[in-house]
Amino acid sequence: MEGIWTGDLNERALAGSPASGRVRFYDTTLRDGEQTVGVVLAPEQKLVIAQALDELGVERIEAGFPRVSEDDRRAVELIRDAGLRAEVWGFSRAVQADVDAIVDLGLQATVIESPLSDLKLDALGVSREKMLGRIADAVSYAAGKGILVAFFGVDGSRADLGFLESAYRAAVDAGAREAVVVDTLGIAAPETAAFLVSSVRDWLGPDVPVHYHGHNDFGLATAAAIAAFRAGAEWIQGTINGMGERAGNASIGEVAMALTALYGAETGIELGKVREVSALVRSLGGYELEPWKSVVGENLFVRESGAVAAQFHDPPSIEPFSSTLVGADRRIVLGKKSGIDSIRIKAEELGVDVPEERRAALLAAVKKLGTEKRGLVTDDEFRRLVQTLA
Repeated sequence: MEGIWTGDLNERALAGSPASGRVRFYDTTLRDGEQTVGVVLAPEQKLVIAQALDELGVERIEAGFPRVSEDDRRAVELIRDAGLRAEVWGFSRAVQADVDAIVDLGLQATVIESPLSDLKLDALGVSREKMLGRIADAVSYAAGKGILVAFFGVDGSRADLGFLESAYRAAVDAGAREAVVVDTLGIAAPETAAFLVSSVRDWLGPDVPVHYHGHNDFGLATAAAIAAFRAGAEWIQGTINGMGERAGNASIGEVAMALTALYGAETGIELGKVREVSALVRSLGGYELEPWKSVVGENLFVRESGAVAAQFHDPPSIEPFSSTLVGADRRIVLGKKSGIDSIRIKAEELGVDVPEERRAALLAAVKKLGTEKRGLVTDDEFRRLVQTLA
């Protein structure tokens, strides 16, 4: 793929692996993502995000949990009526009243969640047998209303494997047409994610599409999502910027970029819009990202180091993929770590005349100011240094 500079080692290492194929994304930014501490999105803001997700190429958008509040219900209504290309999904517990809210809104599809680990069941005071009954009743009720149901087994990665199988089989027997493997607390190693997806596929057969929904508590959400896809998951659930409970969810941008660049998969995601959507969501959500964050971080194509600036003219030598691929700008900034080439490039960028014999002195002044500030030297400060040393 043009603009990908990863060498051939990945290709050699993956030789003989199963074909990469097509992955589809199910976005839960508007439900699980809003569970980020301190984030509250108004219905109109959720509509704006849903429209951006649609443009990004997300194929399914979880519009929300309509029974949780009037605001959430209103958001679902707005998104339902927006004429999006993406499928609009709802979220429901294994409770008839939750399903009724989905039906009343005229949604055609929903996940139905139920806790499956003994840790969760004990905390709720519900037996395995009673939970199986709730799953069967809720799924059967929804399916009887013509709703496409994907069963969502909460904390499945910590559930007893035999009970996990019973729960997924019960859901499908009751009418669920899809199944979501759920790593609620982000504890699944990539190999575990693959094992769970393979197990569910074996239990339910090839006609039941499998999703993977993973969290990032051990920093493995992206790796686990990729492993799940390679094990046969057709849908990856995630959020923009990886926002969500605790350490968040798998980041759709990260997963899409990794699968595209490293595995040759087709994602349907418009990578050139990933950073734009990232900025929109974090602006509306009122939070900041670490500047070194993969794919969407501010620092990815910004260079301060003088050693790197010396190679700035040759992007493949210092970057794994092109800035244009993700709609980013490349630039040099000045500070303590700058070098002679940094001075030359910045002077050319600003149209400032700095003769070669003055660059060393200017570099020393830049380094001194950057050290004193414990930060970057701004363009205006650079211009003033040029004038001072003229």
